Amino acid sequence: MTESTTPKPPRQRRRSHDGAVRPTAQELARQRLIQSRLTPNTISLTGFSLNLAAAGLVFGRLFFLAGVAFIVGSIMDTLDGRYSRMSGKGTQFGAFLDSTLDRLEEGIVLTAVGAYFASQHNQVAVAACVAAVLFSLMVSYTRARAEALGVQCKVGLATRPVRVVILATGLVFARGASLGHFYLLAPAVYVLAGLSILTTIQRILHVRGELIELDGGSR
Repeated sequence: MTESTTPKPPRQRRRSHDGAVRPTAQELARQRLIQSRLTPNTISLTGFSLNLAAAGLVFGRLFFLAGVAFIVGSIMDTLDGRYSRMSGKGTQFGAFLDSTLDRLEEGIVLTAVGAYFASQHNQVAVAACVAAVLFSLMVSYTRARAEALGVQCKVGLATRPVRVVILATGLVFARGASLGHFYLLAPAVYVLAGLSILTTIQRILHVRGELIELDGGSR
């Protein structure tokens, strides 16, 4: 017996016994958010604090806890934008603060990881951390600069969610993480640096092609 393919009708608001229209659960949640004191900036700063904690845990060689703090902090970074739109509390400064803290958080955690590799005299890994910080910033900058020129620029593999997954995996499965004998922190940094470099190049070439097309094929 096959399932019916008839589309479901949109959910109707419930009516009370006196005929009044009741708000949906989503509308009630949105009203509570608007009335609460929670702001998108509070969520952004909480995520930033968790990433600072992750960096401190890396210095303490508590890599698994650092990975957890980094993951939760990064999730907070994704929630602030959604909360801003849902609650209607977003401001231009809030959007600016969110983007700024995103760049700082990644750099701070990678700096702590680089310091760890320096203490282990792993110069290649230290250089990879520096490259990962530099080119992750370039990935964001190329998009922002392109959009200022009127060009959409979301190409490339090393988007922020991908970078978060790579670095979080490296931290959680670093030596001393109590999850077996994996040692994925250095490989994660190498992959992060390589993909960030590749994505930066992809975006430069993409923007060049788009601007040439906008200029009518002239160089």
